[in-house]
Amino acid sequence: MSHKRIPKRKAAFAAGTVVALGAAAILLPNANASQDGSSNNATAIAPKTLKATDASDLASQLEKLLGDAFAGSYYDTDSKQLVVNVISGDSNVVVQAKKAGAKVRQVDNSLPELAAGAKTLKEEATIPGTAWAVDPRTNKILVTADSTVTGDKWNTLESTVKSLGSDMATVKKSAGTFKTFVSGGDAIFGGGARCSLGFNVTAGDGSPAFLTAGHCGVAAKQWSDTQDGQPIATVDQATFPGDGDFALVKYDDPATQAPSEVNVGGGQTVAINQAADAEVGLQVFRMGSTTGLADGQVLGLDATVNYPEGTVTGLIQTDVCAEPGDSGGSLFTQDGSAIGLTSGGSGDCTVGGETFFQPVTTALQAVGATLGAGDAAGGAGDQGGAGAGAGAGDQAGAGGDASASPGDEAGAGGDASASPGDEAGAGQEVGGEQAGGDVIGGEEAGNGQATGNGDATGDAAGQTHN
Repeated sequence: MSHKRIPKRKAAFAAGTVVALGAAAILLPNANASQDGSSNNATAIAPKTLKATDASDLASQLEKLLGDAFAGSYYDTDSKQLVVNVISGDSNVVVQAKKAGAKVRQVDNSLPELAAGAKTLKEEATIPGTAWAVDPRTNKILVTADSTVTGDKWNTLESTVKSLGSDMATVKKSAGTFKTFVSGGDAIFGGGARCSLGFNVTAGDGSPAFLTAGHCGVAAKQWSDTQDGQPIATVDQATFPGDGDFALVKYDDPATQAPSEVNVGGGQTVAINQAADAEVGLQVFRMGSTTGLADGQVLGLDATVNYPEGTVTGLIQTDVCAEPGDSGGSLFTQDGSAIGLTSGGSGDCTVGGETFFQPVTTALQAVGATLGAGDAAGGAGDQGGAGAGAGAGDQAGAGGDASASPGDEAGAGGDASASPGDEAGAGQEVGGEQAGGDVIGGEEAGNGQATGNGDATGDAAGQTHN
């Protein structure tokens, strides 16, 4: 696992290596490049082209600047622009938002009105199998009901949504069932459950630790990096259900090296350089120990999900697929921003579905931790050798090829000089054409990847816990 040893070669998200995150990955243009700076008229200034993380920063600034007139925002991935909703009637607000570089859209529903609608749903329709989040693209509350919401439950939900008004909320059915994904990066095991490591962090007392899902933290106190192996970490704090789904787990050995990176398979890691808030429309990537790498978009913020175990608030809603065992895994951007921890959802990586994530920024603040591990990331090259101490990519190069480039690790034939067992067990395709060719992520590399790119090899890697 990456907390114990570090592959020699780090993946750089630039032209030529971005393919490691799936065919859908897109290199974003430089931030702050004005599309049209020819006009001196503030109301005619064209929106700026922004990187997703810069758009999120601008949205936070505008929320403070515009005050009550701010009604949400989202990132338009096609135009690479920030779209800001403002309450109709204040032309000065529109001018301010445009001067800042945003595309402005006047809407009817304010954030307090949408919050009041969500409160009504909580009071009258807290039904297991339901979820809701504000969708700034429609300026409405998006309500979702899974396949268990039928009969009187459905009638209650539908009547509650109608009571909010036709322009306040919409409801849709999901084919799957909302559940937590216990069975991100690397696989971790505890008390018969299987989850995924999210992000390595430094605890408030300076000790090395990692974040994972709260429902994993309440399922077991001690966690191992191999099934039935000796514990390597102990839960320090866990929240689930309630105001989030996150846990801080401290490594038992205070000398543990815990680099700030995500293992994406195929000998590649993504350096995590900051924690950032999600923005609707943001392209994100999820890493989990069952399905590997997948990508998609943020659909909603401050989502409420009514799991069978209880209600969880403050989550991020996305269309990124996930399956049991992916719980706690990393949600991040291609430029290395930590966004979330996998909580749960419906569907799988064959049919798709809705998936919810715990915001990393909220989790870090709650547990008093900071992203990364300082000097723990040093000396990577010396510790990335192949053999029993190797990370995910090193397994694929069991003969000592851990320092190879992504293409070299994959090899034309797909085994990268490794036997099937060395490649990390049943079904992992990271060493084939997918890792060295066009894609490593998404369903191509994820489905059937039963190892989580870590030490959970062989039979241990092929098991999940529902």
